Amino acid sequence: MSTGPIFDRVALIGFGLIGGSIARAARLQGLAGEIITTARSAKTRERVMELGIVDRVVETNVEAVQDADLVILCIPVGACGPVAAEITGHLKPGAIISDVGSVKASVVKDMAPHLPAGVHFVPAHPVAGTENSGPDSGFAELFINRWCILTPPEGTEAKATEKLRAFWTALGAKVEVMTPEHHDLVLAITSHLPHLIAYTIVGTADELAQVTSSEVIKFSAGGFRDFTRIAASDPTMWRDIFLANKDAVLEMLGTFNEDLSKLTRAIRRGDGEALLEHFTRTRAIRRGIVEIGQDSAAPDFGRPHQQLTKK
Repeated sequence: MSTGPIFDRVALIGFGLIGGSIARAARLQGLAGEIITTARSAKTRERVMELGIVDRVVETNVEAVQDADLVILCIPVGACGPVAAEITGHLKPGAIISDVGSVKASVVKDMAPHLPAGVHFVPAHPVAGTENSGPDSGFAELFINRWCILTPPEGTEAKATEKLRAFWTALGAKVEVMTPEHHDLVLAITSHLPHLIAYTIVGTADELAQVTSSEVIKFSAGGFRDFTRIAASDPTMWRDIFLANKDAVLEMLGTFNEDLSKLTRAIRRGDGEALLEHFTRTRAIRRGIVEIGQDSAAPDFGRPHQQLTKK
């Protein structure tokens, strides 16, 4: 639990799932003396005011960052550069500037040239989320036992990085520090490629002439159902992620295509031994994820089931 505010004033630019969850958790833990936010649409700003989970809702990014000790851009990665250019002359000296994007090298490239000397740039990626978006989707527990990766550019003051680490730790996250480039390579295989595959599989099912849309929905087995959850993620955010991290994604996609070709050959040749070896090896990865507490070992992933009653 927090023993007091880490920052006097926190500014959140964007208030969807991540921004809303940061605000809820920071308020619950008393991590900020004041939380200010803004969002692009007047409708979202109005809804945030109705929720009453921040101290002030303002109309512009410039107004939001005034005198803020911590500024977090909770917006699609493609918008980070323009917003950095917009707020650069209005940042408080000594402030920490961060983000929550799933791609880091492009964010550093797009934002760093606009940021003035005297502020500390510590990009971040909380590896947590759901398929939902919007101001009502956030919840204070989102980051508990999830990783938040910090990617400070070379030359960033260690004190700034450690202060942001303390903030994310107080939100419940486990914090790791790595270079932006290494982050992008790791996330390309653990997050970006799975989303690309999910979008592809769901799109393929939608285009099958032999299977109606109602059948796809009605008879969705567990695997396809889970793919649809991933494929329901925010389209704008994921468009920007794939464009911003295209080199690492294409590298991982090439490796994936090679492995897929091996499995294709094994199925075509009836090579059950090769299939069994591959499936046994990959099953161990799932067990490892459960063992470190990143998912539940409950049957059917902990989904609730109706009770069978005697008629």
